[in-house]
Amino acid sequence: MTGMRQALIGLGIAVAVAAAPGTAQVTKNAPPPPPWPQQVPSATGAADSSTVDIAYGAFQRGHYLTAFNEATKRAQQNDPAAMTLLGEIYAQGLGVGRDDAKAAQWYQLGADKGDRDALFALAMFKIQGRAGARDLAEAASLLEAAAKLGHPSAAYDLGLLYLQGQQVTQDFKRAGELFAAAAEAGNPEAQYALATMYKEGRGVVKDLSKAMLLMQQATLGGNVDAMVEFAIAQFNGEGTNKDEAAAARLFLKAAQLGSPVAQNRLARVLMAGRGMPADPTAAVKWHMIAKAGGAGDPDLDVFAAKQQPAVREAADQAAKKWLSTFVAARP
Repeated sequence: MTGMRQALIGLGIAVAVAAAPGTAQVTKNAPPPPPWPQQVPSATGAADSSTVDIAYGAFQRGHYLTAFNEATKRAQQNDPAAMTLLGEIYAQGLGVGRDDAKAAQWYQLGADKGDRDALFALAMFKIQGRAGARDLAEAASLLEAAAKLGHPSAAYDLGLLYLQGQQVTQDFKRAGELFAAAAEAGNPEAQYALATMYKEGRGVVKDLSKAMLLMQQATLGGNVDAMVEFAIAQFNGEGTNKDEAAAARLFLKAAQLGSPVAQNRLARVLMAGRGMPADPTAAVKWHMIAKAGGAGDPDLDVFAAKQQPAVREAADQAAKKWLSTFVAARP
């Protein structure tokens, strides 16, 4: 889940992209995004990038004091990328004490010079209420500026605001344009959001083939919600070639990543023996796990009740082991 979605959910603002009933969900246990800031050119074009590269390289290797010292040198020469990096170091408290006020100051300096990463980071601060009061209106303005400079996550997050009509006038077409820009840059969340819009004909012309191509891209990018929907489409042959075995493998992958919907679908696959061999113990195990995550299923309840005590006991032990391991592994 992106910082925008987490922040808006915290404010009680709905941000879910509408999808087919029973297939979409907020991904609670998605892997964290890669270390930020990314090593990309500043929108203004950093002057001499060699020292900045040293700073970013040290940051990515975990040598935070080196990164801080090198970035400080470049910031003194008015390099916006270095200012943004200093903001991130203070924001995370890496090698220095965490200081949201100093982080915001450095982000602001970078943003004033047109650095798109700084604009995006400052927008997140405004949404989360770090270093000041929450300010969604200012955040939307900052996201707009970052999106214009080609920041994929800013385009996606701004698209969410247009989709929901938060701080901007609701505009599905504009949301689709922003999702498309972010999707083209490889943002899996935007690919999934745009796929859903094509699937429903919302803001774009309905096109199930395009929807499935985007859903597949988002799946390859690791979006768990997309994995579930694409697997369902593959299993049923809707908008893509029918392939129950491929769908079953994708259900398994999404189930292991914590999707209750995928866990439920996997349990059904294992119950019926479609896409992979039938396995009553594994079917009951995944049903128990899915049920613990809120995805109950009366048919699977009946199936589980009909199994021999040894099967139910083995499934129960396996489910408890998986759940305890999964919870312990969460960040």
